[in-house]
Amino acid sequence: MTSTHIRIALGMMLAFASLSAVQSFAESAKSQVVDRELRSESIAHNKIGVDPLRKMVVYLPPGYDESSSQRYPVIYFLPDPFDDDYRFVFAHRDAQGLFDRAIAAGVIGKFILVAVDMNTPLGTSWYVNSSATGNWEDFMIQELVPYIDTNFKTLPNRDSRGIAGIFIGGYGAIRLGMRHPDVFGSVYAMHPVGTGTGVRVSAAIPKWDILVNAKFMDDVKKDFGTQIFTTMFQAHLPNPDKPPLFIDLLARQEGDKLIIDAKLMERFRNNFYLETMIPQYADNLKSLRGFKFDWTRNDANFDHVYANQAFTHKLNEFGIVHQAEEYTGTFGESDWGEDGRIYTEVLPFFQRHLVFGSSHK
Repeated sequence: MTSTHIRIALGMMLAFASLSAVQSFAESAKSQVVDRELRSESIAHNKIGVDPLRKMVVYLPPGYDESSSQRYPVIYFLPDPFDDDYRFVFAHRDAQGLFDRAIAAGVIGKFILVAVDMNTPLGTSWYVNSSATGNWEDFMIQELVPYIDTNFKTLPNRDSRGIAGIFIGGYGAIRLGMRHPDVFGSVYAMHPVGTGTGVRVSAAIPKWDILVNAKFMDDVKKDFGTQIFTTMFQAHLPNPDKPPLFIDLLARQEGDKLIIDAKLMERFRNNFYLETMIPQYADNLKSLRGFKFDWTRNDANFDHVYANQAFTHKLNEFGIVHQAEEYTGTFGESDWGEDGRIYTEVLPFFQRHLVFGSSHK
């Protein structure tokens, strides 16, 4: 073999070795989606059979394993409880790919995202402490956040910790953010519900004959609106001594007439609607690094549109700096993809308001 041939062969070997090294690094530098479980003592003593072993999915950015010193901000994501499960956006909306592309394009720096199952057998927990369904707020604040900070390379402070949610998850994001600004420094709620009173009388929505005559908890599944309101009552009007639903009923039906218990309605409204909580938590909201919520005016339930419009006005009355956007568009699947609001609004919001580590790449 001539010296020229030897040089060519050596060059090809070095090239293949270099390519192999690049491919190996690329493989190791990919993002990861990992599953974890956490047994919650806060939920363990509930009355309705909620499994205290809560499942979660954690997105880890590209290169997470490559540096032992780099730490990352965390976004806690509360999915729409009407999706199939807490992993829905990863299984059906390519959330991992979208986050990867956003990081690569500089839309947002590298971050960790946590999505956890916060549902009960009937639907959402509404993210509150309840003698019927368990102490979900305590689970989030006292168990989940410390678990993530202990087991992942986070920046464990409120300035580097945000919370976001969709629909009822948006309600939870605002509620947890307004009550715990020491934990979550930035809040983004997509199309939140429960922000305030709608156009309809809320007590007229559930079917009271189903609630009064229920022999088993699943009986309320006969009517979708009744099922949703049962979750609301289990969260905000729980009564651990009243099986099978473990709730106090704030109304009853007498023929065509709806009889509302004023004291129970006041208790429900003060515990449930976010707008009733503004005076108590105004200073907390003012302390946030960023606060935004949005909603589509095309929502088939105009109560949500009306309530969000009123909510932003009441926030203004208390001098709470925030962003509120009503947009024209569909709600749901269109939130995802590079033209969706996750990519164009939510991630840029957290890029502006989260504090990233010193290695912000």
